[in-house]
Order: sequence, then structure tokens, then C-alpha cells
Amino acid sequence: MQDKNVTRKTRKRQSRSLKAVQPDAAGIDLGSREHWVACPPLPDGSPIVERFGTTTPELLRLADWLKQQRIVTVAMESTGVYWIPLFEILDSRGFEVHLVNARQISRVAGRKTDMLDCQWLQLLHACGLLRGSFRPGDDICRLRALIRERNSIVDQRSDWLRRMQKSLDQMNVCVHHAVSDISGVTGMAIIRAIIDGERDPQVLARLRDRRCQKSENQIAEELTGNWRPEHLFNLGQALKVYDQLSAVIADYDIEILKCIDSLHSPASKDSSAPPPAS
Repeated sequence: MQDKNVTRKTRKRQSRSLKAVQPDAAGIDLGSREHWVACPPLPDGSPIVERFGTTTPELLRLADWLKQQRIVTVAMESTGVYWIPLFEILDSRGFEVHLVNARQISRVAGRKTDMLDCQWLQLLHACGLLRGSFRPGDDICRLRALIRERNSIVDQRSDWLRRMQKSLDQMNVCVHHAVSDISGVTGMAIIRAIIDGERDPQVLARLRDRRCQKSENQIAEELTGNWRPEHLFNLGQALKVYDQLSAVIADYDIEILKCIDSLHSPASKDSSAPPPAS
């Protein structure tokens, strides 16, 4: 009669065995200077691991090597921005690329200590235990890259606007009390006039837009300051950078509109907008 304990141990070992559901899977361990790639091991269990550099010729050689190994799907960690060039090359070559969150990999228990990271990725991916992160198509990626960089420049421009506000506060020229927003029409007109040499508060107040809630006299009371040269110089430099960033943002707006226009199909461009429902 078979021992029950032996039967339980055998069943336990069988339940822990991992079955490959994707035999043509590879794993890539990304780095800033080198990438390690693991393919399915040989029938005798010998690993197939290769090291590649991070230059574009090396990335192309990596893609060619994966083709030679008859790899269909690839898994890699989303490490910094190192994955972007390789992802785009492999995706253009027709590979099914899975970009995996490192947090998901760390939750999988049972890793061997003598196993390379690329081999561990290959094993998990071959067994169907990794889920790729969502990445939109190339057209949306282009648009997203432009919008993200534009948002960064807008943040930088806001920082230089705060520096202009600081220089005005140091001179006790309370433009932000005279108008609700110093980056508006009236606020920027007053700042540019100050840079050009105007110091008379009454003259500066006449630059108010007709939509301003405060009168010229109310605005003039806030525009008398101690015109120290160092603060005026800082104000002028901040305005110069602010204008440069505004010009860059305008260029981004043009490029973003071109990218959005390319997303529409030719048929939709010719058709007019549908009438309103009510």
C-alpha cells in the first residue's frame, strides 16, 4: 500500500510545476549601458542568454538575434526611459512586446538565487504570469509626447512668472493688487511699460483694459514703488525668458494641431459636423 504522505508530497510537487504556455517567449533585463536577453532554454536545460549594448546598432543586432531564435513575444521591465528605444525597434519589427511593471514582478514568489533577471522574466512570461502595461499606438504616442513636453514648458513659464511677481513685490509695485492676473492683458502691458522705463503710476494705470473692474486711480495707487536697478534687471530677464517660453509653447501648439489633424481620416475631414440635437 502506498504511503499517503508520499502521495501528498508528489501531488504537491506536481501542482508547483510551471507549464510554458508561450514557448516562443523571451525576457530582457534593461540597463543604461547593457541589456541582457534570455530565450527559451535548450532541451537539456542549458540557458540561452546574450548581452547587448544600448547603442542603436546594438539594439538592431538584438532584434536580429531574436528573429534568429524565432522569438514571437518579449517581456521587459519599465525601467526609467531605457525601454523606449528598444520597445520602438522591437515593435516595428513585429514582435509582441510586453512592458511589465517592476512591482508586478516583485510580487511573484519562488525566484531562484542563481537565476539572472532576464531568465526570470523569460520564465514568468513563458508561463503567462506577466501582464503588459497599456501603451497606445504610435500616433497617440507622438501626440502624448508633444503634450507632455508642452505641459513641462508651461510649468517652467509659470515659475518665471512667479519670479516676475517676486521682483515686483521687492519694489513694492503691487500689480497683482491692481489686476487679478499679472499675465493678463493689463498686467503684461504694465510690466512691459516698466521695463521700457515708464515710472509714472498714472501713465501705467492708463494701460488698463476696459474690462478691468478697478478704475485708473485705484490702479495707480498700487503702482508706486522704489525702482531699484537690481530688481528692475531681474524683472527684465524674467520677462525675456517668459516671452521665449511663450514662443516655444506657440510652436508646440502648431505641431500638436498638425498631429491631431493627421489622426482624422480623409473621409471625416470632408464631412461637416452633424447638426445639434436640440
